[in-house]
Amino acid sequence: MIDTPVTRRRFVQASGAAAIAPFFIGRSVRAGEPEFLMKIATAAPPDTPWANQMKALKALVWEGSGQRLKAKPFLGAALGDEKETVDACKRGAVQCYGGSVSALASAVPEVASIELPYLFKSERKADKILDEVIWNDLDALLWERGFKLFFFSENGFRSIGSTFPINSLADLKGRKMRSQEAEEHLDTWKAFGASPVPIAVTEVLPALQTGVVDGFDNTPLFAFAASWYQGISHFTLTEHIYQPGIVVLSRKWYETLPPDIQALFTGKLPAPALVNGKKPANSPDADDSGFISPIERSKAGRRGVRAIKGQLIENFKTAGIKVHELADSERASFSAAAVVAHANYAARASAQGKALFKKITQAL
Repeated sequence: MIDTPVTRRRFVQASGAAAIAPFFIGRSVRAGEPEFLMKIATAAPPDTPWANQMKALKALVWEGSGQRLKAKPFLGAALGDEKETVDACKRGAVQCYGGSVSALASAVPEVASIELPYLFKSERKADKILDEVIWNDLDALLWERGFKLFFFSENGFRSIGSTFPINSLADLKGRKMRSQEAEEHLDTWKAFGASPVPIAVTEVLPALQTGVVDGFDNTPLFAFAASWYQGISHFTLTEHIYQPGIVVLSRKWYETLPPDIQALFTGKLPAPALVNGKKPANSPDADDSGFISPIERSKAGRRGVRAIKGQLIENFKTAGIKVHELADSERASFSAAAVVAHANYAARASAQGKALFKKITQAL
C-alpha cells in the first residue's frame, strides 16, 4: 500500500514552486546543460505506475538522444491542474502533458467522446479502438490543434467512492458528488441523479473530509495514489467510464526539434537495457531494430497499471472500506441512464467530433 502521508504531502504541493527551468527557443547551451529540455506536466502522484513510467521515459530519452534531451517530470499537478497544463502545453510553455483525455478536451473537444459512460465494455475493446481504429485520426486531429500524440497510458475504469452505501441508482439521488471538470463527466453524474460539484484534483480530499461532497468517481489506483480513500467508507464497482491516460507533446516545441530528436517520439526510442540478461517487467517490446513504437509503449503502460488492480481492491477492504459489486440488473440501470450523456455529447459535438464518435461506435 502507498505511504499515504508522504504521498499526500507531495501530491498537494503548490504549483508555483515547481514552475522553473523555462523553455527558450534558440537559447545558447552552456557547458553541462542539455541541448533540449522537456518538462512533463502530470497530475499523476509519486509512487505510482505512471510515475515509474515517466522515470523510465526520462532515462530512455536521455540515452536515445545521446544526452542532448533531458526529460523532467513534474508529478502531482506541480505545474498546475490538468486544464492549465493542457493550455501551457499548447503554448509551448510545457513541452509534454500526461493526463486525462477529458482534460485534453478543453483544447480539443472532439476527444471527449472517448470518456463517455459505458462506451467501452472491456479493456480489450478499449485497447483495440485506441490502438487500431482511431490512432491515426487522433494523431491528425491533435496535430491540427497544436499537439503531437506520443502514447497512451491508463487510469482504468472509474467507479464510485462514497461516504454512504450505493446499491442502486436511487442511492445517488441528490447526492453531492465530486466531478472532473468536463462536460461528459458532469452529464454522467446528472444522468445518475446526483448533483455534481466540479473540483480540482488537489482539492478533493479536503472536500470529502469537510462534507463539501459525499463522494467521487475514479479508479482504485487513483483513489489510493491521491489518498482520496481516506475520505470514504464505501467503494462501488460501477466501472462506468473507461479513462485512458494520454501523453502528448507541444507541437510548437516539437517542430523546433531536429529530425533525429523528433524520431524519438515516433518509434526511435531504444528499448530498456536488460537487467541480469532479462527484460524489465512491463517494459515495452522493441521491434527488430531495437526501437519502441508509441503503440508498444502504450501497451507497456497499461500492463503496469493492470498488474496491481486486484491488489488495490483488497487494499480497500484492508482499510476498512466496504466494496460493493452491483447486481447485473443494477448495472444495466446505470448503463441505461447514461445514454443521456451520449445524447448530450452528440448534440454539442462538432462535425469532426461526430465523425470520431461514429467511427468508435461502429467499430464497437
